[in-house]
Amino acid sequence: MLDSLIVPLFVTTDLPPEAELAEFGELLAATTRVLGDEGAGYDAFLAGRVFWLDRPVLPKQRPAALTELRFAGMLGYLAASGPGHDSREVVADARRAIGRAVTGRYGDVGVPPAVFAIRDQDVRERTPDTALYVDTTGAAAELVSAARTYL
Repeated sequence: MLDSLIVPLFVTTDLPPEAELAEFGELLAATTRVLGDEGAGYDAFLAGRVFWLDRPVLPKQRPAALTELRFAGMLGYLAASGPGHDSREVVADARRAIGRAVTGRYGDVGVPPAVFAIRDQDVRERTPDTALYVDTTGAAAELVSAARTYL
């Protein structure tokens, strides 16, 4: 059995209005396949659900402008392989990797993505029913099994 650490994770970021939610989710999942420094990296697996966090439009209020950034989120679980990792290190590595990937794909949207550990209960209670499922393809089977027990 692979030694792994499971971290409940929340990711939020602004995206350009033309961004597709499924593509954003795939980017997050692919980005977290290997975390850490080059040469000293470790395998990881992300399973979660992505969704839009658009501002509510109240009666008699105009909808968002077509050029306005959209706010996207992901709630899920990040499984990291190998001994010696703590949740703070894993989240910091995920934050760096996701920040680089989002900026590389969508450009500078003003602020880097927020990536932080949350309570397991929050993932279960706050994930919208309409959210799209995403996960890391090609991850170690042991990491996949470990993370999926939480879903």
